[in-house]
Amino acid sequence: MKKLLFVPAVALLLTGCYEQERNCADFKTGKFRSEVEINGKKNVTEFTRDEKFEIATYEGKTDTASVRWINDCEFVLEKVNPKSAAEKKGVHMKILTTKGNSYTFEFSLVGDTQKQKGTVTKLD
Repeated sequence: MKKLLFVPAVALLLTGCYEQERNCADFKTGKFRSEVEINGKKNVTEFTRDEKFEIATYEGKTDTASVRWINDCEFVLEKVNPKSAAEKKGVHMKILTTKGNSYTFEFSLVGDTQKQKGTVTKLD
């Protein structure tokens, strides 16, 4: 019985001490490519982000959003010129892990509990 309890306890200790890499500050500015899968379709967006704005191109359309950093790993995007009430809602972005020149993130509309995930690669 003691052996049965020992194995899960050791596994918990080993995984509990493991920390994911999170060098979020490396991704505050630059040129990027985002990949998000929605309903089985891969959506690719290229964007440039500086301290205050993000300019994104998706399916030939370009949009500008303001960037408000909450902390080093979280920020809110708000469209500069929203065309509808739905576009006025901000998008909360959270960098979950970083590795080399890429990061994994989750996002949702501000106040929404349903989150989606994607990856971003820094191009420059």
